[in-house]
Amino acid sequence: MDTKITQIRMSDYPGNRAPREIWQTTHDALPELRDGQVAARIDFVSIDPGMTGWITDKRGYMPPVRAGSVMRAFGVGEIIESRSDNLAVGDWITGFLGVRSHGVFNDKDVRPIAVEMAPPELFLSGLGMTGYTAYFGMMDIGRPQPDETVVVSAAAGAVGSMAAQLAKNAGARVIGIAGGAEKCRYLTETLKLDAAIDYKSENIGARLDDLAPNHIDLYYDNVGGDILDLALERMKYRGRIVVCGAISQYDKETPQGPANYLQIVMQSIKMQGFTMRDYMHRVPEAVQELSVGLKDGSLICRQHILQGLDSFPDGFEMLLAGANEGKLLIRVDHQSA
Repeated sequence: MDTKITQIRMSDYPGNRAPREIWQTTHDALPELRDGQVAARIDFVSIDPGMTGWITDKRGYMPPVRAGSVMRAFGVGEIIESRSDNLAVGDWITGFLGVRSHGVFNDKDVRPIAVEMAPPELFLSGLGMTGYTAYFGMMDIGRPQPDETVVVSAAAGAVGSMAAQLAKNAGARVIGIAGGAEKCRYLTETLKLDAAIDYKSENIGARLDDLAPNHIDLYYDNVGGDILDLALERMKYRGRIVVCGAISQYDKETPQGPANYLQIVMQSIKMQGFTMRDYMHRVPEAVQELSVGLKDGSLICRQHILQGLDSFPDGFEMLLAGANEGKLLIRVDHQSA
């Protein structure tokens, strides 16, 4: 098949350089398939906070991207050629497809998706890793209960917004922390959270004291740093903290640990981190539960879609700055790719 691939490669680890300087666009022919492989046209690519940990040579929850390789990314696409007994031309797949227009993959490394259930791009947001992360972090680890006070940081973000809604649907009183008046309005007016705190213009500690005078039962942490410390000061005895991410620390050479660490001991707080590798065997459960909420409207998944692979450098910077409004995706432009 005479198909050309457009792809974004990471030329080297950024070090002290701005990430924009490490991206390189290349064009190659689509490799010939071997037995057990499929070729796919990729229609959507996901931009995720985890990418910041993939472009460093430091130890992480998965190996870093190798210098010169196609940038790792989740994607969805349609199979255009197959030498697999399990996947056929016309099937849709998702997985680590990379920031590229087409690719060849081992069939065991991708997962089929049912596009008759939902649009393909939703399998990168509400029915993808974003939704799974929110679901298992909030419902399996956090376990919100009716009338509990739950606080979610980065609550207008892709994972945070889903996690906050899941807690609200479980009957909890939910306070979201986000950056900017518009995002806070979205949390209270659209997602129907009980309150929102604008970390850019408000005193977070004072607002938490006002909104949670009896302290916090459950804190879902997406940012780490100072906001984590403020939450630790205000946790209830035997409160729970779910550590999903620490986006405020990803660009720091020496990440900031919790200064209020002793609160974990003094208040018998349970604090647990996780990644989706802990839950991949339970993905069908998440798909079933999330699809119901997305269909009946009890869960809202906002998507921020950029056009074309050449938008990736801007999109990556947008993500780090928190300028996106919803799950950040790229729609691949196959006319120009």
